[in-house]
Amino acid sequence: MEYIGNREEKRAFILLNAIIFHYHGLDEKEEKILLQIAEENDAEEELKWSYEFISEDYLTAFERARDYLKDEVNKLEKTKRLHFINHAWQANFEKGYITEMEATAMLKLARDWEVDSELVGLVQEA
Repeated sequence: MEYIGNREEKRAFILLNAIIFHYHGLDEKEEKILLQIAEENDAEEELKWSYEFISEDYLTAFERARDYLKDEVNKLEKTKRLHFINHAWQANFEKGYITEMEATAMLKLARDWEVDSELVGLVQEA
């Protein structure tokens, strides 16, 4: 995986994955995938922060995360933005399925980040 640099990038990357996995409630398989992602990126503290962010208000967590991510992720180069959202897509696919709501959420984020057509291209290739 491409190196994720500073703490803000790690927070954004981990929050992205966490918010998508929490979309229908976090199950055991999803939690294992999240823990693995955090370990691979030395981002255990960022995962803890993401869980706290989500638990502040579960009902508004996605929209709050969307706002936070729009500010943070749009600072990154387009290739890194695409890498982040594609990684979240692949992580969700790793659990065996992606629900329509999760796909829609990721596409909304990709549109916010101006990488939606690129994400669709990558998904179609896979």
